[in-house]
Amino acid sequence: MKIVLIGYGRMGHLIEQTAVAAGDEIAAIIDIGNIGDLKTLGRVGDIVIDFSNPAALPDVADYIRRTGTPLLSGVTGMTTENMALFDGLGQYAPVLHSANYSVGVAVFRRVLEQISGVLQPDFDVEIVETHHNQKVDAPSGTAKMLLDAVDPRHEYKHVYGREGICGKRGENEIGIHAIRGGTEAGTHTVSFFGADEVFEITHRASSRQIFVNGALHMARKLVNMPKGCHNLQDILFGGSNG
Repeated sequence: MKIVLIGYGRMGHLIEQTAVAAGDEIAAIIDIGNIGDLKTLGRVGDIVIDFSNPAALPDVADYIRRTGTPLLSGVTGMTTENMALFDGLGQYAPVLHSANYSVGVAVFRRVLEQISGVLQPDFDVEIVETHHNQKVDAPSGTAKMLLDAVDPRHEYKHVYGREGICGKRGENEIGIHAIRGGTEAGTHTVSFFGADEVFEITHRASSRQIFVNGALHMARKLVNMPKGCHNLQDILFGGSNG
């Protein structure tokens, strides 16, 4: 598999190392300093893997429209407008976006979708995510993804942290909290607080390698898929395209 790698930070370097060790080829490396090179780059790879940032999306989108190269994105901090732009690229190529490519997190989300309706509204829900001190966005993309699994129709008030005299907890709210420190690769906990009982699910990443392995695994699937905006959950568990 030939890869056009966009974003050459920690994840980009690890993707390169892992892909090359598996026999894949890095056809081009694009980072913030040479993002303009996409304007003249032809279709040199089987897939684009993007772990850069939302600011690069317009240039990436232009490249996908022009070359039709499949695109796998792990960019976090995407806005509603960013995602609308990304989803539109499905007209030109198979595309897939996920804030987290861990299989464990995919199962986590799946479980939340199945149990949340049973526990709510009798249980209070809180989401806590922990990451390293270099992470620039909060809450994490994974926390937002888990929040969508718990509240798919956005029926609850989302409260991001609490401070001061803010009144007692509302019945129809979900708390989301971000912790930053050290080299923590990523821990996510969703807690359901009921009367005299607490039910929690936690996923803890020991290193970024699990995200890289998952992304490369999905990339190998995506290159053989038809045009469209594909969904990680559907690919793993079956179903139609999202």
